[in-house]
Amino acid sequence: MDPKVLEAQKWVNATYGQVPQYKKCAEDGITGWATMYSLTRALQVELGIASLSDNFGPTTLAKLAALGDVGPNTTNKNIVTILQHGLFCKGYWGASEYGVYDGQTQLAVLALLSNTGLGGLISGVQPKVFKAVLTMDAYTLIAGGKEKVRGIQQWLNRRYYQRRNFFVIPCDGIFSRDIQKALYLAIQFELGMTDDQATGVFGPGTQAGLRAHPLAAGATGTWVQIYSAACVFNGTIKYKTQQDTWSYKEASFTDVFDIELKGWTRSFQEFTGLPVTQEADFATWCQTLVSTGDPSRPGTAADCIATITDARAKALYAAGYRVVGRYLDERPSSNPLNKQIQPGELETIFQNGLKVFPISQYYGGEVSYFTYAQGYQDGLEAHAAAVKYGFNSGTVIYFAVDYDATQAEIESNIIPYFRGVVAALVGQGKRYVHGVYGSRNVCAEVTKATLARWSFVSGMSTGFSGNMGFPLPENWSFNQIQTLTVGSGAGQIEIDKDVHAKDTDPGASAINTPSNSLTEFIAYIRRLYDLAVAYGGSRNPSQLVMEYLRHIDYGDIKWETLIGDYDHGFVARVKAAGVQWISEVRDPFYGIDLDVAHFGASCNGVYVAPPPSGIGVSRSDVAGWGGDLLTFYGEWRRDSESYSSGYTYCQEKLARLDGPGTFKLRDLIEDADSYNITMRVRQGVNVADAVAAYYQGNGYKSRFKQFYEGRFNNSSNLYAVADHLLARDVDTTIAVGRVFLIESTGGIPTILPHMLPAAKLAEFLQGFSEVITSRIADENARLR
Repeated sequence: MDPKVLEAQKWVNATYGQVPQYKKCAEDGITGWATMYSLTRALQVELGIASLSDNFGPTTLAKLAALGDVGPNTTNKNIVTILQHGLFCKGYWGASEYGVYDGQTQLAVLALLSNTGLGGLISGVQPKVFKAVLTMDAYTLIAGGKEKVRGIQQWLNRRYYQRRNFFVIPCDGIFSRDIQKALYLAIQFELGMTDDQATGVFGPGTQAGLRAHPLAAGATGTWVQIYSAACVFNGTIKYKTQQDTWSYKEASFTDVFDIELKGWTRSFQEFTGLPVTQEADFATWCQTLVSTGDPSRPGTAADCIATITDARAKALYAAGYRVVGRYLDERPSSNPLNKQIQPGELETIFQNGLKVFPISQYYGGEVSYFTYAQGYQDGLEAHAAAVKYGFNSGTVIYFAVDYDATQAEIESNIIPYFRGVVAALVGQGKRYVHGVYGSRNVCAEVTKATLARWSFVSGMSTGFSGNMGFPLPENWSFNQIQTLTVGSGAGQIEIDKDVHAKDTDPGASAINTPSNSLTEFIAYIRRLYDLAVAYGGSRNPSQLVMEYLRHIDYGDIKWETLIGDYDHGFVARVKAAGVQWISEVRDPFYGIDLDVAHFGASCNGVYVAPPPSGIGVSRSDVAGWGGDLLTFYGEWRRDSESYSSGYTYCQEKLARLDGPGTFKLRDLIEDADSYNITMRVRQGVNVADAVAAYYQGNGYKSRFKQFYEGRFNNSSNLYAVADHLLARDVDTTIAVGRVFLIESTGGIPTILPHMLPAAKLAEFLQGFSEVITSRIADENARLR
């Protein structure tokens, strides 16, 4: 509580509390909009305005203008007092004596003007300055703000303050909707628009003006400043270095289109899928300023609710489209859209050279829909629908947030919803991966919290607050930019045009693809290893093969922190060689399909971070069996009301051949095989020979015994290592991963395992240990 704020609240309520239409603010000593609104209404009373409003609008401004600048000569003591209280609420020491515009008040005003960028330009409290005082806008750098952004905000204030519709903008270092509008106004002013014409809307006149102002290396002046400001507002962008590794770059505010700005422009164009001109052409201007970019730019992807018939598929292909988004399912309603994939439609799409990315949207139009339970249910139904259509393992399903979710709503509802989605998909055997559809901010925040594989951005919703002031998310795959009609006659179809990012989600090109045989898998690994040897580089060829196998499993989003980034150059080399990706291989011992990406990630983990001796844990454990155990533990915590015994939960659900569960027999096989094979690689055998020897010999027939003895040695160590992973001190990366994996399936804030009664954790660990050893007995019995 701030005593000066409390003093302001008590004074304004006591002075104006009996005035009709005045609204009292809480007397709690906390600055907020309610206090500023009360001070605004108080000012309107003093200005003789009959109809009071929270809005500091044109009438209030006009009345203040007629009064003249508020300063030492202002005779209305209450107006001076309102100003002083407003300054106090914004953190400026505004008065030695209330009602008297003294030297202390002037010092506070000068400090405010300096922070807004107006210092030296004006010295008094003009109407726009008074309006700025009675807002919650900050004029000093706040948490999360950037000094580069703050400098631009001050520059905008200083350059355009005198224009009628340009008001003092925040100088807090945060790019927001208000700052984006201010940048639009700056463009319109520089184009020569009058105050009546300049609306702060990115309309046809503004776009036509930008077409006439391309910028290239060597350009100088205000237009370069505006362009570089837009570049800074786009934040940090991800780009590829000459060594084919990922790095990050920020622009700087400048009035010269120098080599640095040229380089940033190139990286930005590559990241956003624009032609690389290294110039601020019209398409690049648009992409820095609005979420659609240039909506007339070509798109190679589309999404629609209409059925793709043969004629429509041909029309789409002829128009340059190669990937189409279609809906998996629709619940019964009074107004059905019949938007789901129809029988035979996928075959029609594939036969015409198109691919598909599946979308799940049962509703998603308001915040109340989004809960963990709803996400879990939607995930289950989307999984079932995808299985019905025959989508292959590893397919990304985009779950939709189809409204303008605020940051608070993202945190309170959207993220829990997606945690429910993740829990459902993982619990059904990890066959499908979740993506997210929504505004830029929704996509970025959901990805950060739940590791969504790809983002499908609703860029067409340019008015969404989640699109204004936010850059494209790093993992964007599709950006929806324009509704249009393609084709004619029987081929006519309305679509939303999408820009498709290079080297992201390719879409599904087939369904019900059978898994590969061991013979095919061994040949595949040999081919990859030969390419790795020919590729060279600083990494061991076996490591390159492992990185390639896992790169499609959440890419660098999930694994980069845990076990490092993969070699993007080698992945590109494999793709250029035309090697067909293998997603699943049939295990001959149990007759089930193994996930190659998960196998590769586990191998990669063991290779770069081998397990320690003793009962410690390493990052390789989290990349393999330990990560599966953590998600399974979270699943038990979620289901603990019906399964109070962790021992029983393990016995009934862990490492089972069929049925739901996050840690199935398939996962344990992948964990064991990756450990057994990679330990041979670490002893000097190349990965191709190790894989061939393991599967062509009898290695896989005793996989659990080898894994158990190699990693744990005995049952006491098995129990102790699992206990260490779940409940003991670990390095920061593992600790963060532990919380994430438990929460992603538990759906509730993590209560760390060591906070459970010791007996509860012990019985869970005992159940885990017994199930692992029982699998050894099971494989022995199968051999007999």
